[in-house]
Amino acid sequence: MKKTKFYSYCKGSLYQGCKLCVRGYKLVLFVTGICPRNCMFCPISDKKKNKDVTYANEWPITNDQQILQEAKNCTAKGASLTGGDPLSRLDRSIKYIRLLKKEFGNNFHIHLYTSLDLVTEKTLKKLHDAGLDEIRFHPSLDSDELWNRLTLAKKFSWKVGVEIPAIPGYEKVTKELLDFINGKVDFLNINELEISDNNFNSLDQKGFKIKNQLSYAIKGSEAMAKKLLKYAKIKNVHYCTAKLKDRVQLQNRLKLRAKKIHKPYDFVTDEGMLFRGAIYSDNDLEPLKKTLMKEFKIPPSMIEIDLQRKRLLTSALIVDELKNKLKAKCLKIAIVEEYPTYDRLEVMVDYL
Repeated sequence: MKKTKFYSYCKGSLYQGCKLCVRGYKLVLFVTGICPRNCMFCPISDKKKNKDVTYANEWPITNDQQILQEAKNCTAKGASLTGGDPLSRLDRSIKYIRLLKKEFGNNFHIHLYTSLDLVTEKTLKKLHDAGLDEIRFHPSLDSDELWNRLTLAKKFSWKVGVEIPAIPGYEKVTKELLDFINGKVDFLNINELEISDNNFNSLDQKGFKIKNQLSYAIKGSEAMAKKLLKYAKIKNVHYCTAKLKDRVQLQNRLKLRAKKIHKPYDFVTDEGMLFRGAIYSDNDLEPLKKTLMKEFKIPPSMIEIDLQRKRLLTSALIVDELKNKLKAKCLKIAIVEEYPTYDRLEVMVDYL
């Protein structure tokens, strides 16, 4: 067992899906929130869970071109199809695999997560024929009834893995699963169990607690994961920590997107956030923009209308230098820091 530079632990090698993921190069394509299972640890938000919606990273998708655009915005070199269960909408999943392969080529690596509930040989053949490179199964730890379906996947020329959370109290059955899959899969991923807004009640009712106030990870999950890592006879095993997901994978993806989509007036922070100035007004923004450009000699590339939030965007430096003159015009101004994502989640708004 060795520690990686990504705050995780592994035995053997990381597979291609993980290699791209930790570097931020995977587009997260949420195919649907529909799923045949109801896992207690499911972290999916209420706006997605059991709803037939599609997201490319944080972008709610209404057409195929948006998926391609988001992949380009993030400089993606691959995609992970997730849910819900992508097999709940098999035709949609196949369409997306073909769409991405056609646009970006066969080297664009695609992996897919699924339970075993909807797996058949016919279904797997369709996914394989569409160009899927890697399939990752989430077997139930409450029943071994469907475990045998794993063997169907090895009939095809792709990489096959199992991905499970390390759930304290489930060590015995998890070891039974690890014994069962030995020789049947190419790799195993063990995830540190995390708490979320949506799974808090179910995990809390079963007595699970966070390991400390600085983490969403469940107490005891890491210790169990390391035991499983040592126990597993599979050649390639990776323990993916909550710290990796937050500080490495997500942050790298944000940095890549910020580098691609930032405007001339933006300052990109070390964390990949966009640091910018904002001028708010309930009046028509176009005349205001023209007035400010003329009066303060602001170049067109350095000021832009944001209709969604009723504001003009410009550099933090311009807003700071002109704050007294702008406030004299009864304009509300701020320095803002926000995610470089489609939803532009605000981290900080400092009104001047």
